[in-house]
Amino acid sequence: MVSLAVAQKALENYHDVTVDDDGSLTFAHGGVLCVVQGMDLEEGLPVLNLMCVVAWDLPLDQDIPTRIALGAGEGLFGTPKVIRGEQGWDVTLRYAFPASGLEEKAMGTLLMLVVGSASTLRAELVGA
Repeated sequence: MVSLAVAQKALENYHDVTVDDDGSLTFAHGGVLCVVQGMDLEEGLPVLNLMCVVAWDLPLDQDIPTRIALGAGEGLFGTPKVIRGEQGWDVTLRYAFPASGLEEKAMGTLLMLVVGSASTLRAELVGA
């Protein structure tokens, strides 16, 4: 997928990127683990999905869902999700977008805006 190749080149300007067996891209930014996956919704409509694992196993006595709902780490790019895990609260940030026509520089800017939002959210939640 051409869009995933552009995303890989763009991300490699900022991070060490691993290409997984399924073609997805993984990297880390400021303690946030990220994966980019690509798919064609239909011919001519490539979409990239960026999933960031912001924090995990946050104490259950902290009201993480309310903090997220009230705008913790509020950014313009990405949707946060809180999941009650076995060891505590897990928080992810996801952003999916049509990637057709994005050049390397524009792709890098967009991806780093999302990853920056995820890092800001992590800092607010874990105090890092």
